[in-house]
Amino acid sequence: MRALPATVLAVCGLIASACGGTEPGGAAAGQAASSAQGTGKASVQDGPTETATARQAPPGAKPLAGKVIVIDPGHNGGNYRHPAEINRKVNVLTQMKACDTTGTATKSGYSEAAFTWDVSNRMVKILEQRGATVKLTRSNNDSVGPCIDKRAAIGNKAHADVAISVHGDGSDNPSHRGFHVIIPKKINGPVDKVVGASTKLGIDVRDAYLKGTGIPYSNYVGTKALNFRNDIGGLNLSTVPKVLVECGNMRNAIDAAKFQDPKFRQRIALALANGMQHYLEA
Repeated sequence: MRALPATVLAVCGLIASACGGTEPGGAAAGQAASSAQGTGKASVQDGPTETATARQAPPGAKPLAGKVIVIDPGHNGGNYRHPAEINRKVNVLTQMKACDTTGTATKSGYSEAAFTWDVSNRMVKILEQRGATVKLTRSNNDSVGPCIDKRAAIGNKAHADVAISVHGDGSDNPSHRGFHVIIPKKINGPVDKVVGASTKLGIDVRDAYLKGTGIPYSNYVGTKALNFRNDIGGLNLSTVPKVLVECGNMRNAIDAAKFQDPKFRQRIALALANGMQHYLEA
């Protein structure tokens, strides 16, 4: 994550592509108060993918009955209006970090907060249809936070069987594209007990995401789309298996066009849901 001063964050609310940041450390871009529906038309596929109907559970089947899943939609659409609050430092065990950030945006102004909110709500519907109890870490996309430590606490309090943070990266290098999954490292803290399970979850999510969306592995971070880190507050503070998915680079034209297509966001949601289900059924 790249921390931003309050004065700069205030400007982010006025200039769609001027600034921003993500906890995972992607390059900054603009926070826009965009609709969660997006306006893009592109839906070009990267390669062969499974169809939605091929992996949807049969009518009446509840393969995830009894499972609790927490979904954390990254950032919040109103964060830019509360610079003092989101810049407040919280303890993530390995360092002090900002409570939250504004996130990034596509060059046309479709915000990461809107993207993650849309995809996460699509995931809720899919997973609930499969019988899971699903909780979100935020209830809207027009307020502030919660802070990264609170996001982790929601999953812990729910005793989630699995938790996932949904993000979009913000590297300004136009050649950077593709997705990656961030997995926690051991830090001599509570997360150590679930690092192994989180690694398995990360692999399952990675494989399902590649198969379901065709978006390639990141060409600029991680190894085969897996990135192990000890500085992500939402992971460091988790006591349940959890990963963070950077669904692609929102500043890359190809990835951005896909993210702005509602039909493609449905594919993203389905792929992530399939990855979590595979982990839970293993």
